[in-house]
Amino acid sequence: MGACLALCSLASCASCLCGSAPCLLCGCCPSSNNSTITRLVFSLFLLMGTMVSVIMILPGMETELRKIPGFCQGGASVVGIDNVANCDALVGYKSVYRMCFAMTCFFFLFSAIMIRVRSSKDPRAAIQNGFWFFKFLILVGITVGAFFIPDGSFHTVWFYFGVVGSFIFIIIQLILLIDFAHSWNKVWVGNAENSDNKCWFAGLLSFTFLFFALAITAVVLFYVYYTQPEDCTEHKVFISLNLIFCIIVSIVSILPKIQEAQPHSGLLQASIISLYTMYVTWSAMTNNPNRKCNPSLLSLVSNVSTTEPSGDSTPGQVQWWDAQGIVGLIIFLFCTLYASIRSSSNTQVNKLMQTEEGGGSGGEGVVGEDGICRAMDNEEEGVTYSYSFFHFHLCLASLYIMMTLTNWYQPDTTTQAMQSSMPAVWVKMSSSWLGLGLYLWTLIAPLIFPDRDFN
Repeated sequence: MGACLALCSLASCASCLCGSAPCLLCGCCPSSNNSTITRLVFSLFLLMGTMVSVIMILPGMETELRKIPGFCQGGASVVGIDNVANCDALVGYKSVYRMCFAMTCFFFLFSAIMIRVRSSKDPRAAIQNGFWFFKFLILVGITVGAFFIPDGSFHTVWFYFGVVGSFIFIIIQLILLIDFAHSWNKVWVGNAENSDNKCWFAGLLSFTFLFFALAITAVVLFYVYYTQPEDCTEHKVFISLNLIFCIIVSIVSILPKIQEAQPHSGLLQASIISLYTMYVTWSAMTNNPNRKCNPSLLSLVSNVSTTEPSGDSTPGQVQWWDAQGIVGLIIFLFCTLYASIRSSSNTQVNKLMQTEEGGGSGGEGVVGEDGICRAMDNEEEGVTYSYSFFHFHLCLASLYIMMTLTNWYQPDTTTQAMQSSMPAVWVKMSSSWLGLGLYLWTLIAPLIFPDRDFN
């Protein structure tokens, strides 16, 4: 009897893993829409790959990773290069590159397959919304194959792919943060006006003050620890410019004409954008190869000078976990989850992210003839988001994770070392300026084009 029940349970699981609807999460959220669950499961794939990448760079994992053919020879040096670089400092870096390469290929494959899917009636929609077991096998297969890619120039070339992809993803992150800030402000102001409860306004004011205070504190700390009286000119320019730009967008957001065109525009959005801009500025400065201008957080806490490298420092030795990387992962997790469940009321954001207004609203679960609760198919008349663009977004997210976990270090094929590089600094700073420009455009666009719908 028990064996029969086990077989029935296995059969029901197989129908979820191989069927055409994502019933994997229906036990937790039976009233969810088909489109929402699909995005959550694909995001779960990305998060699982991220966890594996994190595990690969943990101390002690290099012992196991050295067993992979071609990674290390004898555990002392890189293959073909003796007494140049410590293998322990490189195997984690190589593993993260290969794991993220596999995830990028996986999501890019689905992005290409799902081009121009219009509704769930398209046969390709069944692939998008089901067959999770086979998708998992495909991801595992690509990952295994990635670990057998010869070194050569792979890391150098893939580094530049990561830089470009991460630049685009940072912009998408900022767009999602702007959308979240507008939605947050709109909901709380609406609650305050409808209920006549001033606590909502007090909450908005408190968070706005907190975010601005954190941003100003960051600027002060940047000037103290990341600049020198006779050096670090780039850092002084970066901090000053971004401070000025943040002040400009904050003032513009509360101008009377802007308020008339966009009643929900306010300082809350400006404070979130300002704080995020300061994070990107900090992240950029931590990639400056000039150690006088880039002290490690550990040295700041322990008051140990890192302006001169120690005599026993090992080439290629890096600090995997730092504060800006951890903050970056937290922001990444938030944006990934928000992108999976978001339902924006902003028309322009929906056009940019290729989603439909109200696409994330919940429905009622459907119980099939086999008694299994399945998600409601809310895309029979038309998809609520672009399948192809969603996978492209996860593809860029994989590249961003790769760069974040490796601290944006550039591989040096000559010495087989990992080094900070100025290109990473300029990419991050450029993304912060472009992001501020996009936010400023969302403020002034309704004035320039009054006949268009920017709600």
